[in-house]
Amino acid sequence: MANSSSSHAAPQVTSQPHRAEILDNPLQTYLLGIIISICGNVLISISLNIQKYAHVRQSQRGSKPYYTSVMWWCGVALMGVGELGNFAAYGFAPASLIAPLGCVSVIASAVISVVFLKERVRASDIVGGTLAITGTYVLVTFAPHTSTHITAHLVQYYAVSWHFLLYLFLEIVVFCILLYVYKRRNVKHIIIVMLLVALLASQTVISVKAVSGMITESIKGQLQLIYPIFYVMLVVMIATCAFQIKFLNQAMKMFDATEVVPINFVFFTASAIVAGIVFYQEFEGLALLNIFMFLFGCLLSFLGVFLIARNRPKIKQQDPNFLAMDKIPRRGHTDKVQPEATTYGSLAAKLMCNRAGQSDDS
Repeated sequence: MANSSSSHAAPQVTSQPHRAEILDNPLQTYLLGIIISICGNVLISISLNIQKYAHVRQSQRGSKPYYTSVMWWCGVALMGVGELGNFAAYGFAPASLIAPLGCVSVIASAVISVVFLKERVRASDIVGGTLAITGTYVLVTFAPHTSTHITAHLVQYYAVSWHFLLYLFLEIVVFCILLYVYKRRNVKHIIIVMLLVALLASQTVISVKAVSGMITESIKGQLQLIYPIFYVMLVVMIATCAFQIKFLNQAMKMFDATEVVPINFVFFTASAIVAGIVFYQEFEGLALLNIFMFLFGCLLSFLGVFLIARNRPKIKQQDPNFLAMDKIPRRGHTDKVQPEATTYGSLAAKLMCNRAGQSDDS
């Protein structure tokens, strides 16, 4: 009995030289990664609402720009801490689990906006939150429960495996085709932009987990920062993050946030899961029931996020043809108005100008 318990407590190491080595306390490390990720996502949602409140307050006062507000900078600092927590979580838990936990940020943001920003509670918020929480519980329960030592040798071994090289080749081909359609053919569809972001996110997740894991091993005493693969992954992480931000900003300019947020969450999560399966082989040895229930939990989370983000109030942009009240010329003024195109905005401005003149005459 003693022999069996001691053999169970010992770390499992596979016979192949570059295969993954299971950690001494996989469940404890796994739960630590989940807790860090959830806390990081909650901090991100708090920071977003703080920044939103700072924007609203500064716009009501109309005095100084939002970036002069101390509260806005506090929100930015909290977001940095939350993103750092998400980064660290990849070093403790599978990437296919950490990415879907991003729905926690959406749930927390909806709760905070209702409690503190006094936004109206909708039935879709309640149903969506319930589905997202249920999906999170299911995917955490049935996700791979193994945590491995992410070393430089292991990352190198995974990086030259034939299935990853094939996956990388296909990603590059699809990315080039989408980029050609987006830039040259000028097809500005939200799915194309979000697919570009998702393909970049796939490599971001791989590199983030590699960098985070190697830093974690270095802190434990096994120095990994002397290997070139660490800096290769660091460059990939920075470059893919930068281009993700670029395409996301373009998407936010062309489309409403209520469309971008749920689609980006679904595409990012799917790409992260595929990256974890292909590169880190996280589903290896996982039972078919676990795989099915994990994907079912992800589907519930996707539906929950869509319901929460659906029919959110859209930010109305000012019509470029709109003429502000202080710019409307009045009768008796010597300023000449240049001729302009006949548009709905200009017609409305002229009508308002005539009304203003009539009120002056009376």
